[in-house]
Amino acid sequence: MEDFVSFASRSYALMFLLLIVSRGMDFLSTWVATPNLVLEGNPIAKKLGWKWGIPLNLALCLGLAFWPLPAIVISTTSVLVASRNFQSAWLMRSLGEQFYRDWHVERVQETSVTLYLFCLFAQTALTGGVGAAVIYFSEWRLVPLAIGLGIWRLRRSTIRTARQAERNLAIENTQPPPGKNGKVMLVTGQPAVQPWGK
Repeated sequence: MEDFVSFASRSYALMFLLLIVSRGMDFLSTWVATPNLVLEGNPIAKKLGWKWGIPLNLALCLGLAFWPLPAIVISTTSVLVASRNFQSAWLMRSLGEQFYRDWHVERVQETSVTLYLFCLFAQTALTGGVGAAVIYFSEWRLVPLAIGLGIWRLRRSTIRTARQAERNLAIENTQPPPGKNGKVMLVTGQPAVQPWGK
């Protein structure tokens, strides 16, 4: 891969498109999770806000598209960050930014420091291990291909789990509410099951 590509070339356009899409996903996931940037972990992004953050990132995409290696590194990082954001974004949005932050801080304070750091290290090490394998075996096409297929399979498994959770929720919501004395009441208020002898 070239160290430097010329402006308006095909490679430049591909790198620019890759950066725009990946940085856009990072911005979208952040907006879904914390539209007021209360939960934004990057102090520079928090200070810039949406007004200055978007044009600055656009300028960075225009500049970084000249160098394929950093462009791909930043795009990969952005997509992984966006994926991580989307994992909890629904919870952050449903609880509210401030409430979620307070709730999260309380959970961390109630957990032992050793367990918290161990879990953080394990998450980082496992993710880094996959990246290291891709780097180490980059000459051998089979390993990156297998890693990509493993990630794809994980995605399919996540979708199946989400669909199963939706089905379970739908079943729970269609169950008639329990009545008094063992009677199961229908939504209309009529008893569906009466005790024996009635």
